[in-house]
Amino acid sequence: MNIDLILEPHDSPEHWASMAKLAESYGIGALWVSNMHDGRDPFINFVDAARATETIKMGPVAVSPYELHPLKMGNALLTLNEISNGRAQIGVAAGDGGTAFAMGMEAKRRVRAVRECVEIINALASGELVKYHGEMYEVKWYQAKWATAPKPGVFVCAGGPQMLRSSAKYAEGIFLGDHPPDHVAKVREVIDPNIEEFNPHKDNFCLRNFWAWHVKEDPEEALAESRMWLAARVTPWPAYGHRGILPDEEMQVIWDNTEALNRAFYAQESDIPEVPRALLDKLCMRCTSASPLSKLDHEIERLLKFKEAGLTDICLRVYQNPEAAIKVIGERVIPALH
Repeated sequence: MNIDLILEPHDSPEHWASMAKLAESYGIGALWVSNMHDGRDPFINFVDAARATETIKMGPVAVSPYELHPLKMGNALLTLNEISNGRAQIGVAAGDGGTAFAMGMEAKRRVRAVRECVEIINALASGELVKYHGEMYEVKWYQAKWATAPKPGVFVCAGGPQMLRSSAKYAEGIFLGDHPPDHVAKVREVIDPNIEEFNPHKDNFCLRNFWAWHVKEDPEEALAESRMWLAARVTPWPAYGHRGILPDEEMQVIWDNTEALNRAFYAQESDIPEVPRALLDKLCMRCTSASPLSKLDHEIERLLKFKEAGLTDICLRVYQNPEAAIKVIGERVIPALH
């Protein structure tokens, strides 16, 4: 199982370049960045990192066709791909949260929108003249003769059963979010029949998962950081379903206090007095890696369970002091997984 990193979207291009060089030195496969509406541009901000490195891949996740037309999304991706000599990649999502929500954009026909977006990006990357007439999107007279680097990676961010089944038929890979190992195994049960029967990329299909990494020297610091970011996880939100993360009666307490989670997230505070601390920490330990370094073996065991469940790539979102996290991952985690 490959290890990727997900970076803070508000960091400077110089910092990204520094972290990219460090991550590349440990053999980390790729750098992703969460596509936040108030973060730096997720394509432009990778330029320094692309020029400072040689092998590590890079790109944004998740970008929605409701916020950026597939032509413009593909054009930005191809530009980064040329600058990085074929190392750009993207996670395409149908969500109307994040940037699309901030723009007041409503998501309609999500499954169709994502499929057409991926088809358009792949067509643009071919270098051939593109005239695409879809049910939702159209491209007229596009030809990127300047795009000579190897094709960028284009992956679908999916979680619901319809998107999973659909993208398993055509995508070169699927990007999950916040799925614990047992739920990854259930996803495999959903997607594998369609991959085997329909997918032209089945021999190289990748299944990756966004996973929050809050491993610190101090156990209280690890849990505090995880609590602060709970609102950014999929797991606390009733619209997504708790998927058996905690018992229903415990999840109901979380659901009744999602506004408190939001307040803590936007204020970057770890104290959420509306919810018992023991319950919050239980949720953190279930849906993120929130452990002290003294219990790193526990997190390595969890990563091995991800591998056994069918992940090909795990994407670890690092937070405060990312250089320290990269060193731990590079020096202690990667060797344990190989």
